[in-house]
Amino acid sequence: MDTNITQELKVGDKFPLTIKRIGINGEGIGFFKHVIVFVPKAVPEDVIVCEVTDVHPRFLNGRIHKIRQASRFRNPETPALADKVGGLDFAHIKYEDQLKFKADILRESLEKYKPYAYEKYNIRPTVASVQQEKYRNKAQFPIQEIDGEIRCGLYKTGTQELVDLTEMPTQMDLTMSAMRKIVEIIKDLEIPVFNPKQKSGILSMIVIRESVEFNQLQVTFITRSPKFIKEHQLIERIQKEIPEVSSISQNINKEDQGAVWGDETKLLWGDEYLQEDINGYIFNFSPRAFLQLNSLQTDKLYDLVNQALEPTQRDILLDAYCGVGTIGITMSETVKHIYGIEIIPEAIEDAKANAKLNEVENADYYVGSTDKIYPELLKDGINVNSIVVDPPRTGLEGSMITTLNRNPVDKLVYVSCNPSTLAKDLVRLAERYKVVYLQPVDMFPQTPHVETVVKLVKR
Repeated sequence: MDTNITQELKVGDKFPLTIKRIGINGEGIGFFKHVIVFVPKAVPEDVIVCEVTDVHPRFLNGRIHKIRQASRFRNPETPALADKVGGLDFAHIKYEDQLKFKADILRESLEKYKPYAYEKYNIRPTVASVQQEKYRNKAQFPIQEIDGEIRCGLYKTGTQELVDLTEMPTQMDLTMSAMRKIVEIIKDLEIPVFNPKQKSGILSMIVIRESVEFNQLQVTFITRSPKFIKEHQLIERIQKEIPEVSSISQNINKEDQGAVWGDETKLLWGDEYLQEDINGYIFNFSPRAFLQLNSLQTDKLYDLVNQALEPTQRDILLDAYCGVGTIGITMSETVKHIYGIEIIPEAIEDAKANAKLNEVENADYYVGSTDKIYPELLKDGINVNSIVVDPPRTGLEGSMITTLNRNPVDKLVYVSCNPSTLAKDLVRLAERYKVVYLQPVDMFPQTPHVETVVKLVKR
């Protein structure tokens, strides 16, 4: 590597660059005098003029200054918003090629961490999304008063600059039209909206979740104080003007930075839950409960989990990181018993309610971290023989992997939303489990995110 080059270059310098491959974060990768260069929104086979944005001892960050020759993978109909807001980081790539690159991102992650025999892994072609646009069933819209004007939408990529949105290619139409109507009502009622400069105002975010099956909306207002001025007039207007809204809640988060949600959520009006259908089962979701953002593709994802597990009536299934119980409940008729574990108490309450709603009697749920509760179940003599893990982006806790390896089960299915932590976890899991295949699934079209279903069996 020619590290002298990184010493010679400075921010703003430009040079020609051919993009060779996709990186694990979806950026384009090229090489300038043997030094690796990461360029967002660049695609393999692009020939560009690259402008340096950051210089590091061993690599460079750049941006596209000019495209000299566009790659055959480029989408000629890229939406204008792709350069303005996040969530459209792959919109410049043709959809069929997005699928190929998502499998490449998975390969890149495996190449980085090198789990045992990874070169021989069977990586299946990425399963396409049922819908490539208007698929997102939930949005968190920051709302702010900026220079006397109310803006509501999404942040500009990599900034805290709020872009006022009337449309979003990946968001469902009903959600977008409801958001705009709510903003107009807020303006009419002169409800105090968060002003980032003055640190004043009450309302900071509008969260809307949409049920595809029942055509209903769950609206949550995130406020900076428990007091919600003109709350009753707001509810009356929403009831009258947006009949699809079935639930209105308030979440209190006094922090301007950090997590979106505060600890306290209260129902202001309507249904406690939003309902959705997944593979013929009905599920209740409270405002903070996790639901896959792509409702139509969730059916397909769970079918793939089912295929990987091949459940039988002899199976005692551990549904780890179970959320509101969706995966386990959809398998309840094909297994002997389910043990669900989730760290969020409200989610476990929802899971118990969902089991009851679907007349599932062979499921037990526990609140706590999976790495603590699972060993306790084993001590109690519960002989789990099949496991589905669906951890957050951070992957499995080290102690959970230790328990899985010390007590290997016949069948293990890992549902991953982060190829990097998956590859890292497979390094240790591969000690006791054989990777049968990895099935990438596109849950987030127009983004580099890739979900993966991994089938593992005991060695």
